[in-house]
Amino acid sequence: MKVAYYPGCALHATAKEYDDSCQLVFKELGVELQEIPGWICCGATPAHLTSHLLGVALPCKNLILADEMGLDTVIAPCAACFNRLKVADQEVKEDLELKKDVEKVLGKPYSGRVEIKHPLEIIVQDIGLEKVRKMVRRELEGLRVASYYGCLLVRPPEAVSFDDPEDPQSLDNLVTSIGGEALPWAFKTECCGASFSLSETDIVFQLSGEILNEALEAGAECVVVACPLCQSNLDLRQKAIEKRYRKRINLPVLYFSQ
Repeated sequence: MKVAYYPGCALHATAKEYDDSCQLVFKELGVELQEIPGWICCGATPAHLTSHLLGVALPCKNLILADEMGLDTVIAPCAACFNRLKVADQEVKEDLELKKDVEKVLGKPYSGRVEIKHPLEIIVQDIGLEKVRKMVRRELEGLRVASYYGCLLVRPPEAVSFDDPEDPQSLDNLVTSIGGEALPWAFKTECCGASFSLSETDIVFQLSGEILNEALEAGAECVVVACPLCQSNLDLRQKAIEKRYRKRINLPVLYFSQ
């Protein structure tokens, strides 16, 4: 099985461990990841806040490059990249005038042929948890895990539809299949503050602090994520959050691929 691989900016920088672990996991699962040659930033939050056309054209540029590889599927580990690719693809398919504008800007036709998936979706739905279970070398032995999806991986449901937007289960099921205990908790799809990490740190401290506190209250020994921004806010900001709320948290925050 071969798929186009869109790492996005984060996986080649601050989320290098996410990239490394995805590469290793998919190699073991028999999936060949072919990085899209010449890929560019998806635009993330700044692009579509600056210009709707720019926010759609940037993801479509990457999807055109993936299409030119002759592969049917592209995977994007970063939840923000995944979200932007899915939303842009849906918008140009539903709005022919927008599609024309995007094609004019990019100078190439947009076929919409390539299917966009998240690595978690590939593992749970395409490869199957039964195969994953059989390949386990060392089980998690009841490790209590708070599966944190964040706000971009499963929403908006009309564009991102591989799991329930309010009570997703794919990450929980993966954790269970390798011997962990997926804890029930209420904050699995709450926002961590995302890109406010640099501009509005107080908001991030509050939102991420609530998520970490809820995970602790649920009895978690670690938090598992699928988004570089979520990992950064919950892990990198954890000491500052502890200082702000005068409470020891000390929760490891890991990518699901790790």
